[in-house]
Amino acid sequence: MDIELSKADLEFREEVTAFLDGNAYKPGEDYAAWRLNWFKAAAEKGGWDVPKWPAAFGGPGWTPTQHYIWEQETATRNLPWDLPFGVGMVAPIIMTYGNAEQQARFLPDIRARTVNWCQGYSEPGAGSDLAALKTKAELSEDGTHYVVNGSKIWTTMAHIADWIFCLTRTSSEGKKQEGITFLLFPMKQDGVEVKPIITLGGSHTVNTVHFTDVKVPVENRIGEEGKGWTYAKGLLAHERTGLAGVSRSLVALEKLRRQAGKVKRGNGSLLDDPSFKSKLARLEIDLKALEYTELRSLARAAAGAQPGPESSIMKLKGTEIQQRIALLTTEAAGPFAAPWGGASVGPSFASGGTQSYLGSRAYTIYGGASEVQKDIIAKNVLGLKAKSKAS
Repeated sequence: MDIELSKADLEFREEVTAFLDGNAYKPGEDYAAWRLNWFKAAAEKGGWDVPKWPAAFGGPGWTPTQHYIWEQETATRNLPWDLPFGVGMVAPIIMTYGNAEQQARFLPDIRARTVNWCQGYSEPGAGSDLAALKTKAELSEDGTHYVVNGSKIWTTMAHIADWIFCLTRTSSEGKKQEGITFLLFPMKQDGVEVKPIITLGGSHTVNTVHFTDVKVPVENRIGEEGKGWTYAKGLLAHERTGLAGVSRSLVALEKLRRQAGKVKRGNGSLLDDPSFKSKLARLEIDLKALEYTELRSLARAAAGAQPGPESSIMKLKGTEIQQRIALLTTEAAGPFAAPWGGASVGPSFASGGTQSYLGSRAYTIYGGASEVQKDIIAKNVLGLKAKSKAS
């Protein structure tokens, strides 16, 4: 695979850099106004506000190399706050499986960032084994709406979401992957209750959501009834590719290298410590391998293919690498990483080190736990089959 940038790619990088510099946030500026103006300016560039959307839906139609350049350049910038659930997750499902009316109804608001979405997948007792979900959607006698009852858990940003895309069970017959239906409905309505979950790192990002007799019009169903598992798998592939965070990890690793160079060890710095240097080198090697995997995935996407099992490889290794960077950053900070919630001590990067490390423990759980990714890789990449109970 040729990774040398062509003249056109170098010109594109300059264009991206100029755009990011020209639209950067200025201290003291009204953030909300800047955010909306940034997305407006990006849209005027020809779909830069939705870089991964197909050209047919207003995206830029970039090549894999252009996507790679965009990810690299934006990883070091202060981009506008943007939740992934609308633009990056439910939008591709609506584009692929939704009808024309649903696309016209939902996609403009998703692109405009005027509606926040959350993901109703995991449940108590149905996390990694997502197909075991029990939230029930019963079709009314007149066939006009579903009545939803059940609970979801670990629902990120449900407390600020306007809409939810939700997996529900409409039938219990056949295999557990069958009878699952993909519904969209508003969060701010009778019967929807959101309760916060405070994570180990002390933040409120996830929630428990309870549904009691929530009415959902049939026209809010994506695709066919009972086919939701197929749509969910497509969405998870998009989500897992994004969770790999390759560009962000490249930036974080380089930042860690600079920070470690400022930590004194004897007559030198932490970078002179053989043990630390070895851990840093292994991280760099693994991250470079993941970067090439991402490039191959982008090449497949440019050829029209949907994300495949390589998304599980990227999610598995990408989140593990993020955890290793968090751990090594905490190690570099030493005892100064421990305090949080008050004034920082020691090196500036040590502030909140332990809190960040604790928060990173969830990386290999959400979006499909590492064990699930290994099963997918074993089956779809290595071609291994589970042994029967009789063997």
